Amino acid sequence: MSDIIKGKVFVVGDNIDTDQIIPANYLTLVPTVPEEYEELGSYALIGLPDSYDKYVKEGEMKTEYAIVIAGKNFGCGSSREHAPISLGAAGCKAVIAQSFARIFFRNCIATGELYPVETPDCITEKFTTGEEVTIDLASNTITKADGSVYDLRDMGDVKPVIDDGGIFEHARKTGMIAK
Repeated sequence: MSDIIKGKVFVVGDNIDTDQIIPANYLTLVPTVPEEYEELGSYALIGLPDSYDKYVKEGEMKTEYAIVIAGKNFGCGSSREHAPISLGAAGCKAVIAQSFARIFFRNCIATGELYPVETPDCITEKFTTGEEVTIDLASNTITKADGSVYDLRDMGDVKPVIDDGGIFEHARKTGMIAK
């Protein structure tokens, strides 16, 4: 996996919970079934209040936003692997947040769907939905088109697990479990 992620950002606030990421009525979709995985992507962030733009446009399966920028406590609420899976299925590559709910963070690692990257400070006010940015996971920065650079926290041992496609793929690749 490349250390560089480029794309448009989708900016949300604090306390975006798993019901906003993927409401419970869509949890009957099975991510291991390819058509249902794709359909899950079409519902990513559909539970957000109407004050937000649509993350995935009506009738589409993928989003135009590869990166979500959030405030504190992203992914709080109930434990559901469908939350990072729906974002990944929609085409999200990374969520940049001031902090994550631990279970969402762990589900990102377990599934390998996207990179949950923390910031030392809240940066939601520094970005506008639709802006093009570049994330450099090697140098732990996010850079706007105007050249403004913001620091990200190092992902440490989590990054190679996500690079490998999640905990089970990483365990197979590193010899922890049989292939």
